Amino acid sequence: MPSTRRLSLSASASPSRGALAVEEAKGGTALLIVDMISCWDFPDADKLLPAAVAVAPSIAALKRRCKAGGVPAIYANDNRGRWRSDFSALVELSMAGGGPGATVTASLAPDNDDYFVLKPQQSAFVATPLEQLLGVLKVRRLIVTGVASDQCVLSTANDARMHGLEVVLPKDCTATQTARRHAMLLEQCATVFGIATTSGSRIRLPAARARKR
Repeated sequence: MPSTRRLSLSASASPSRGALAVEEAKGGTALLIVDMISCWDFPDADKLLPAAVAVAPSIAALKRRCKAGGVPAIYANDNRGRWRSDFSALVELSMAGGGPGATVTASLAPDNDDYFVLKPQQSAFVATPLEQLLGVLKVRRLIVTGVASDQCVLSTANDARMHGLEVVLPKDCTATQTARRHAMLLEQCATVFGIATTSGSRIRLPAARARKR
């Protein structure tokens, strides 16, 4: 599995020493993928996993568009008590479990230049270096995807807004245990939270970078 960037908060580190970030996010935009890499061994996982399987292709397609335009991808995942583990170990555990969970992980496999944070709470901002990472990347707009849309995704999106970020929660790249709950969440985003729910394919992103010849 490709290794993802570990987070170091040293502002003076050079790229050769594994600095936190070596270039700003294009268009001030970053993609956040919440709780899609999992062993699916928690209560109600059997109800949430089918929803994750359904949205994984849309998230993967959005990630490809983002990466082509220089928009960084960040994974935020529950540590779930595995305090001796890291993100690479979580990916390996998910793949070893097989079944639909492994299929989701394979479709969203992290790349060498992706970032990750492990979170102990619902919001990816609580007790993680996410705020510092977004600051170094000069992120002004955060696209929040993943599961569950009315729990960890919503908590993260609301915290992002409180940190002064523009937030997009693409309706086809998020999901929860039931379609009815997801529909209620989307209505709340529009009428209560003021969070855009534009489909992933319709989100405006920086133009794809030209390939070097």
